Amino acid sequence: MKLYDGGRAPNPRRVRVFLAEKGIDVPLIAVDMGAMGHKSAEITERNPLQRLPVLELDDGTILTESIAICRYFEALHPHPPLFGKEGLEQARVEMWNRRMELTFMTAVQAAFRHTHPAMKEWETPQIPEWGEVNRPKALAFLSFLDQELGSRPFIAGDEYSVADITGMIAVDFMKPAKIAVPDDLANIRRWHESVKARPSARA
Repeated sequence: MKLYDGGRAPNPRRVRVFLAEKGIDVPLIAVDMGAMGHKSAEITERNPLQRLPVLELDDGTILTESIAICRYFEALHPHPPLFGKEGLEQARVEMWNRRMELTFMTAVQAAFRHTHPAMKEWETPQIPEWGEVNRPKALAFLSFLDQELGSRPFIAGDEYSVADITGMIAVDFMKPAKIAVPDDLANIRRWHESVKARPSARA
């Protein structure tokens, strides 16, 4: 088994943090995305969409998409449960992880990919206006999340979950996207400090 990894890019990092929380060691193959390594023949053969991470199993089976890879490892190593324990808890984790992905992380990534000069070759066409539109979308979601976090320690409830991993990485990615966390979002800041203090955050 080996994991083709993309360094500090958000989705590869999600899988590394997840594995660190589980205490799972998987050999990493570093891919330099800055040098367009994800478009190499080696990666394209394994994932024609040319995206990372890519998990290759010992029998040659390929898994892509960060959450799909995380779900695979959750099934192999169910403890600690990062997708919820059962029933309602799992549904809440799924709900919040999708919100963090589709509403928040997507907006942060769009702001970065469509306004950062280094991304001009990645986004064809790069549309700066679309990037700017997404900055207030990300902040509006953070304001909503700040209210939610006033009643619980973690995004989906009382336990740390994959939704917190997605959220932490999206907040961290606000810096290169040039979006600042407003000072008045005290619950966001409290939550972010707590998840960043976990050893897995350094993965």
